Amino acid sequence: MNDNDTKRLSRLTAILTQLQTKRLITATALAIKFNVTVRTIYRDIRALEQSGIPILTEEGKGYYLMEGYRLPPVTFTEGEANALITAEKFIVKNKDASFVKEYTEAIAKIKSVLRNTTKENAELLSNRIAVSQNNTNDRTSNYLASLQLALTNFNLARIEYQKPDSNETSVRIVEPFALLSTQENWLLVAWCRLRKGFRLFRLDRITKLDIQNEKFEPHKITLQEYFELPQQ
Repeated sequence: MNDNDTKRLSRLTAILTQLQTKRLITATALAIKFNVTVRTIYRDIRALEQSGIPILTEEGKGYYLMEGYRLPPVTFTEGEANALITAEKFIVKNKDASFVKEYTEAIAKIKSVLRNTTKENAELLSNRIAVSQNNTNDRTSNYLASLQLALTNFNLARIEYQKPDSNETSVRIVEPFALLSTQENWLLVAWCRLRKGFRLFRLDRITKLDIQNEKFEPHKITLQEYFELPQQ
């Protein structure tokens, strides 16, 4: 196998990874990423299709993998594994219990596919990294994972929300729009149907959360455009 064949095989593998991690990706974006021509990407996609990979095209939008198709586990470099281990140290200090649980289960699956030598080095690194924030490992909320799903699937959420400096609670029906992290707590940005506008809700003040089956229409603005709105 010559250098050109090796480079192409490496690029084909990388294209598969891109297809697995993105909902849609265009030939132009792939060409820019791998510093080749669009025509080369067309040839690569055709080669992958001929090898049995079910790549579909959404006209004018890009390529994607057939629903339900799963690639074999990817191989992580030691540097990539180290980045995940470092991120884990920050995640386990998070204030939201559901987020910690979901990440811990995900990282366990990732560790299971590491090569033995990489796994040993990752374990060594894990034992040599300490994060000082939230030393007591306090958990102030348990709703982040559910709200993430509501946000991405456009499900209404019914929340019981404790008012600041008060034991009173109010009931709101909200349309989850974004999640913001601070050092102390997570914040939900949502369209409040009661107030008819975007509002911020601290997750540690949500005393009860019910994700509804009812869907809402996605908001057309971006998160950056939300930040530019006059804050109420």
